[in-house]
Amino acid sequence: MINIRLQRRGRKNDPSFRVIVVDSRRKPQAGNYLEMVGSYDPRVDRIELNAERILHWIKTGAQPSDTVHNLLVSQKIIDAKKRNVLPKKTVAKKEEPAAPAVTAPVSNVVAPEAATA
Repeated sequence: MINIRLQRRGRKNDPSFRVIVVDSRRKPQAGNYLEMVGSYDPRVDRIELNAERILHWIKTGAQPSDTVHNLLVSQKIIDAKKRNVLPKKTVAKKEEPAAPAVTAPVSNVVAPEAATA
């Protein structure tokens, strides 16, 4: 199976990534990738992707990783919903409906009657 995934580059505490097409049985650090189709620098939020080549690889059966899938969705290269990339132990927060406002009960107060003289 062919994957489209990230390969970490850069110095310690200064990450940048290549978007590569690689056989799933190989490690991304091996350097034996099929093609480099883009780059991603999260520190300056710079994303460069070769949309034509990525779509070519997806049509031939390549599966993007969850993070790469979310990058492709944010760059509008593919039309899909973003995937949850949080760890399985972390539960994504769901929006809770607003609770109805609690009001104090109204007491039945009777106005004092005017005294008759």
